[in-house]
Amino acid sequence: MLFFPGFYGYGIFWDPTYMLVILGLFLSLGASALVNSSMAKYSKVRNMSGLSGADAARRILNQEGLYDVQVECLRDGKGDHYDPRTKTVRLSYQNYNSASVTSVGVAAHECGHALQHAKGYAPLQLRSSLVPVVNIASNLGMPLILVGILLSWNQTLIQIGIWAFALAVLFQLITLPVEFNASRRAVAKVEQYGLLTTQENEGCRKVLRAAALTYVAAAAASALQLLRLVLLFGGNRRRND
Repeated sequence: MLFFPGFYGYGIFWDPTYMLVILGLFLSLGASALVNSSMAKYSKVRNMSGLSGADAARRILNQEGLYDVQVECLRDGKGDHYDPRTKTVRLSYQNYNSASVTSVGVAAHECGHALQHAKGYAPLQLRSSLVPVVNIASNLGMPLILVGILLSWNQTLIQIGIWAFALAVLFQLITLPVEFNASRRAVAKVEQYGLLTTQENEGCRKVLRAAALTYVAAAAASALQLLRLVLLFGGNRRRND
C-alpha cells in the first residue's frame, strides 16, 4: 500500500483516502491533455470558408436574431466565455482572429450559451443564480474545515465547511448539462448555416467533445475530494489514532 503524509490533529499520518485525490488528479490531467491535443490539432486546420471565430460567432448570432449580443476579443489569455450580464461573447485573441476549425467550434459553443440565455434555458438560469453563493462557498469550504480541526475538532465549523464544499460540487454538476447543451447547439448551428464542410464538422465535434470532458473530469475530481472530506471529517467524534 502507498503511504502519503498528511495533517491529522497534531501529527503526521498516512491516509489511504489520498488515493481519491490522486484519481481525481489523473482524470483532470487526462482530460486536459486530450482537449489541448484536439484544440492544437484543429487550430492548425484552416476552414474552407475562411471564417474567423469572430465571423462565425457574428453569423450565428445574426441568423438567430441576436443582434444585441456583442462579440469581443480578449487581448490576453484564453478565457473564451459568454457573459449573460452584458450579452457579450468574448473570445481569446487567437480564436477571435484565426480561421481555424477550432476557432469556429469554440465561437459556436459560446454562441450556444447566448442561445440558451435568449431562450431561458433553465439549467443556465439556475447556474447563474448560484454564482454569487458558490463564489463565497468555494472560498470558505476548506478554510472552515481547517479552522474547525485546529479548534479541537469543532464539528459545527467542519460540517459547515463540508456543506460549503458540497455546494461548489453541486454547481459543477449543474454546469455539465449547460456545457453539453451549448456544444449540441453549436454543432447544430455550424451545420445548419454551412460554416464548415462535412469533414471539418467532424473535427469541430472532436474539439467540443474533448472540451466537455474537462468539465466531467473536474466535476468527478471535486466529487472525489468531497467524498474524501466526508470520510475523514464527516463523523461526529474526533478521530483518535
